[in-house]
Amino acid sequence: MDTAEQTPTLSRPERIQRMGSTFRAYLSLTKPRVVELLLVVTAPTMILAERGIPSLWLVLATLIGGAFSAGSAGAFNCYIDRDIDRLMNRTQNRPLVTGELTDRQALVFAWVLGAVSIAWLWIFTNWVAALLSLGAILLYVVFYTMILKRRTAQNIVWGGIAGCMPVLIGWAAVTGDLSWPPFILFLIIFLWTPPHYWPLSMKYRDDYQAAGVPMLAVVRGRAQVGLQVILYAWATVACSLLLIPVAGMGIVYTVVAAGSGAWFIYETHRLYNLTIRHEQVSPMRVFHGSIAYLTLVFVAVGVDPLLPF
Repeated sequence: MDTAEQTPTLSRPERIQRMGSTFRAYLSLTKPRVVELLLVVTAPTMILAERGIPSLWLVLATLIGGAFSAGSAGAFNCYIDRDIDRLMNRTQNRPLVTGELTDRQALVFAWVLGAVSIAWLWIFTNWVAALLSLGAILLYVVFYTMILKRRTAQNIVWGGIAGCMPVLIGWAAVTGDLSWPPFILFLIIFLWTPPHYWPLSMKYRDDYQAAGVPMLAVVRGRAQVGLQVILYAWATVACSLLLIPVAGMGIVYTVVAAGSGAWFIYETHRLYNLTIRHEQVSPMRVFHGSIAYLTLVFVAVGVDPLLPF
């Protein structure tokens, strides 16, 4: 008689529950909130490129390919940063820290998702969008995660280039090439990234310091971070207004870009004024406000070309 311990057979509900848990773990690797934000800027860019509603299949195919691309970059990031994720409270629930997934599972998933994203965009959009997708993955994984993140306080500035690529991908998917308007949109996101991310790094300063990541909030005082946030916010809003003459934007975009930009700048000045007075600050107010600002601007990018005025 075999007395070896046997693995208990799971019931159907238990198997379903385990499959659901594994799915959520893989989904977590892709950093879905980041993917969501990147997709928000892609569809409006495609409408602007078309000066109308593009083929719905083309939009869907581009969004799927873009989600796979961003998800692959996020999974590679989780794999490479698994050591420092264990040291930060903000990231201690990631699946490679909790053990829900193995390192090998995460790495294979990242490679497969990246390959699928490039092939998908090549087949269903065009080769320009596919190569831009490959460039976005390499920029985020190699340039930001492997080279810049642990070496310089300017990591998020130059590493943020990867987050700007969806507008180029969206434009190229529609037109097959690039022109000045998508580069203005690219520059808006590039300049927006520091005032979006640095307030977050202020809140989690102790986490980054414990992990040895030289975010600006770790190597500079709060007042200096606040000042840099103001400067980049002003530059972002100024760049957003450049789109008016370059892309021939109308009254809707002009009002939204100017109005939301003024509010965004006000919030960054408020953060700075509180820091120099050594009062209680709420950096996450600017963080969440920056997301609202970018969303409003890109909604206006997508709506404006559809209106007759």
